Amino acid sequence: MAVETFGTTQDGETVYRLLLGNGPLSVAVLTYGANLQDVRLEGVAHSLTVGSPELAAYEGKMASCGGLMGPVVNRIAGGTAEIDGTRFEFTKNFGGRHTIHGGDAAFHRRVWEIVEEGPSHAVLRVKAPDGEAGFPGNRVVTARFDVLEDATLRLTVDAETDAPTLMNLANHSYWRMDDAPTVKGQVLTLAADHVLPRDEDMIVTGEILPVDGTRFDYREGRALEAGAEGLIDNSFCLSRARVALRPVASLQGQSGVRMEMSTTEPGVQVFDGHILELPQYAGNDGPSPVAYCGVALEAQFWPGATAHPEFPSFVLRPGDDWQQVTEWRFAR
Repeated sequence: MAVETFGTTQDGETVYRLLLGNGPLSVAVLTYGANLQDVRLEGVAHSLTVGSPELAAYEGKMASCGGLMGPVVNRIAGGTAEIDGTRFEFTKNFGGRHTIHGGDAAFHRRVWEIVEEGPSHAVLRVKAPDGEAGFPGNRVVTARFDVLEDATLRLTVDAETDAPTLMNLANHSYWRMDDAPTVKGQVLTLAADHVLPRDEDMIVTGEILPVDGTRFDYREGRALEAGAEGLIDNSFCLSRARVALRPVASLQGQSGVRMEMSTTEPGVQVFDGHILELPQYAGNDGPSPVAYCGVALEAQFWPGATAHPEFPSFVLRPGDDWQQVTEWRFAR
């Protein structure tokens, strides 16, 4: 375990970079946004995730790369939701009409506290006050990163509140198994029978459609086409509730490097990274991120539950045992 200074935010806060390792896997985590900044597998020359050595990148247009998104990842339609009969209004930071990734309360734009550290693990914590950006409850979120001996990274997230609130968290890393400009040709497999269609504002419509016969069927594995098959920014349905940890997705590179992802969460948002064209920032391996340079696999509850009560609820109440676990296992 090593802790090094990564930089100073525009507000004057120090950001640290925590280096964790165990066997063939090593990762770097930032206290800014509980960000998974770098992932390295022994024998592979490139980082397996999109990141940057510059703090300015994370305070700028690379804010979503690797961060822990919350208090509500994805979009809240109209920037408003009802909890137990009371309506709350949130920051509308998506087209001026909707809330995305927590609005002004975004956890991935906060400096987290280091609670615990060791050679192969780190625990970070963020506190959110009642009413911040419209979200009720004094909330505490803890993220634990563990690097296991079998080239597995485990992220365990716990959350608590003193008043009913909304809580839907997700790691937003962009993955890349090959040392190539884009993920074209990398094979995505996803254990999802249904997908949530969205409208022109990227808001889910409430429909739950089977993937059979559509471009969203990745159950048998399909090579990504880097935009040729149409943009992908959709939530896929894995279950109707949080369940025991199980494999849900894999990404196989043409180089033979493979990642298998497991999670407890009932859904996964797949985003193809078509907006990642950022020549002003350096990437982990030098070149600037370009469009489609990584694919995000965001384990989370189905977005839109605040408007569609038939979806699994992500209301968090005082005393709830709220825990999310996601694992990424790597091999070559």
